[in-house]
Amino acid sequence: MSPAPSKPQTPRPSRLRRLMRWTLIAIAAIGLLAAITGGILYAAVASKLPDVEALRDIEMQEPLYVYARDGRLIALFGETRRYPVKIEEVPERLKQAFLATEDARFYEHGGIDYRGVGRALWLLATTNDRRVPGGSTITQQVARQFFLSSDYSFTRKFAEMLLARKMEQNLSKDEIFELYLNKSFFGNRAYGVAAAAEFYYGKSLDELSLDEMASLAAIPKFPSSGNPLSNPERAKERRDVYVLARMQELGFISPQEAAAARAVEMHASPHERPIEVYAPYVAEMVRLEMIARYGGDVLTRGYHVTTTIDPTMQAAAELAVRNGLSTYDRRHGWVKPTETFDLAEGEDAATTARRLRGIPPQGGMLPAIVVRSGNASADVVLADGQSITLDAAASRWTGKNPAALLARGDLTRVRRIETQAKPAANASADTPAPPKITWQLEQLPRAQATLVSMEPDDGALRALTGGFSFAGSNFNRATQSRRQPGSSFKPFIFAASFEKGFNPASIVLDAPVLFRMRRGQDWRPQNSDGKFAGPMRLREALVQSRNLVAVRLLDAIGVDYARRYISHFGFEESQLPPNLSIALGTPSLTPLDVTRAYSVFSNGGFRVTPWFIDEVRDREGTLVFKENPARACRGCGAGGTPGQPAAPRHVVDGFNLGPAAEPRQVTAAPAAAAAAPEPREDGAAPVIAPRAIDERVAYQLVSMMRDVVKRGTGTAARVLERDDVGGKTGSTNDHRDAWFSGFGGNLVTSVWVGRDDNRSLGFREYGGRAALPIWIDFMRVALEGVPEASNEPPEGMVRVSVTAGGRLLPTTSEGGIIEYVKVEDLDRMESEIDLRIDETPAEEAFDIF
Repeated sequence: MSPAPSKPQTPRPSRLRRLMRWTLIAIAAIGLLAAITGGILYAAVASKLPDVEALRDIEMQEPLYVYARDGRLIALFGETRRYPVKIEEVPERLKQAFLATEDARFYEHGGIDYRGVGRALWLLATTNDRRVPGGSTITQQVARQFFLSSDYSFTRKFAEMLLARKMEQNLSKDEIFELYLNKSFFGNRAYGVAAAAEFYYGKSLDELSLDEMASLAAIPKFPSSGNPLSNPERAKERRDVYVLARMQELGFISPQEAAAARAVEMHASPHERPIEVYAPYVAEMVRLEMIARYGGDVLTRGYHVTTTIDPTMQAAAELAVRNGLSTYDRRHGWVKPTETFDLAEGEDAATTARRLRGIPPQGGMLPAIVVRSGNASADVVLADGQSITLDAAASRWTGKNPAALLARGDLTRVRRIETQAKPAANASADTPAPPKITWQLEQLPRAQATLVSMEPDDGALRALTGGFSFAGSNFNRATQSRRQPGSSFKPFIFAASFEKGFNPASIVLDAPVLFRMRRGQDWRPQNSDGKFAGPMRLREALVQSRNLVAVRLLDAIGVDYARRYISHFGFEESQLPPNLSIALGTPSLTPLDVTRAYSVFSNGGFRVTPWFIDEVRDREGTLVFKENPARACRGCGAGGTPGQPAAPRHVVDGFNLGPAAEPRQVTAAPAAAAAAPEPREDGAAPVIAPRAIDERVAYQLVSMMRDVVKRGTGTAARVLERDDVGGKTGSTNDHRDAWFSGFGGNLVTSVWVGRDDNRSLGFREYGGRAALPIWIDFMRVALEGVPEASNEPPEGMVRVSVTAGGRLLPTTSEGGIIEYVKVEDLDRMESEIDLRIDETPAEEAFDIF
């Protein structure tokens, strides 16, 4: 029996085939998983992508620009330097430099360089490096700059790619390139290529040379560590080896042009945009006001603010304050330096100079450290490392030589003085001789000063300085410091009395007086010279600044009445002490307040509000705000005929402010408009300022304060040789404050001098000595070419003649002293009894409660 046939067996797959099968399955699974992951990632990322259309209206951060009234730059505020430019304004060669450096195929691809992205992803996956060459296109960089963080991750890179694709679909290539050029950071707070060109080379884009263009294009990759200032060697290497080479390789420049550009040495240097008008206190006022109006981001929105500041007047104010304080300080002698450095033996000048970092110049005075003192001279080192020798001439004003004043290590101050040297005998007439440089030993003044000048008709500030040096102290004493005005407050007391029927010819005693107060204390006010002149006309009392007359006058009209009346000048009534001391100027007021109040006299009796921002424009030049200030209206509210009964009176808050009449061809706006004027275009109806005092009272005070200059405490101002100059000096107890406030031409100006610690300025440092010279120096420049202002008596006044004793003379008599008085005051003058006082009475006593 034969064996049964065996069953055929199925061949088993080879190991290779099994491996291939599982490999395919794994690949498919991985692919499916990657697709699912990619889909989830796309859905998650794409849903959070911003709207790239917003880039069309993006607002680049730009600084706040502050200008003088003529357009010259006062200040730039903001952390970033940026001046956005249109793509059409960028030179073609500069575009090529950035394209060659960052993205040569920018105008060809769709926003993504896939080879570069693949290389970056591979390096991220296979290395431990957090930062790898990414191959990012310009579009991707713009997406990252505006919308994404700088973190290196798959998610961020994926979002960057999606955004780049989205941007390419919605924006043109030129729009994307323009965003890149304006957004990129170039180091040293410079954002955008225009700001970088200005900062590193002091040039506009169309002024750049090829080597400068290539240097700028090399910066964005390493803006902080590779810019031409921080690392010129590295910047030159990138310029030569990378940027210029790539430009040549791409055919943008010829080999000859590349070689010529490489041969140029690196020459970048810091170029800050020049400040053309020095007015730091005004600039700070503008900054604070703009933040108050438009919010905290105002420093990044590119506003352009034009102020009312006049450059010539502002420069005169700064110089007058600086020179006036130096002159005052020299009268009180040299002060030994209070700060001394412990210099090492053999310390070089560079090391010494580094000690001066953070110590700014002030008022043209440079900080310096003494490194040698002896043989009647001293050697000092400046912050730039320069060494200079001070000889006896440098300290002549002290009466001693530098060696006697300075010791090694002392921190002192010096001033560089440049004078035009006489040309040599054989020198060409067309070749000016080089200037002669000398150095003078200085010291920071112990006192401070402010100057405020404004146009009285509308309150526009023309010059303001808040102290000797903004670098030394940014405390604005013109607007923030409250000091007693002393005798410069007397015109307001006199004005209040004229409302009560007194006039410049009225007689008041300059004699001792005792006031007994509620707590049993006695107050005996005194004149500054300790003397008494007896009965005197009020005009003479103001000219001679007699304290006792002012006190008696205030007592006669009443303190409560005077406070209410004086508040019409713009002061808060709460600022005025409720006692007779206000006759001596005891209220605490800012120099700006005082200047505003004096403008009431000068403009015919109207209360104007000081202002300094004329207009505001946005980054596109569109007008955002235009000031429409309330203005004085000279002649408005006047009526009647001299010598005849006056027209009906204009009464406000119980005070007679002069004859009532309609403004001439002017329509008064509502009070709300005057308080907060709306932006207007040219041609808008003017706003009339509220009347503060009778126009006739303003005339009388102007006339009397002109006499203060002609023959009183302000006679030094006669040097200006102008008949329209008037004002009043002011001094306080122990000479703590010195003032001069006055007017001339089209300006009202106040000067205050004092010490921040409220110590005495020194013996006999009256307003006429410490403050008036500063006022004169300023007004000499400010009023140059300005016609003299008239002071014609307004309607409702009558011309009279009086004796030196104030007695009214008959109208038919000749001679006498001419005065103009209010018509309604004439009857009182005619009925007054001739006092005929032969001698000064003894001290009178009054109870005051």
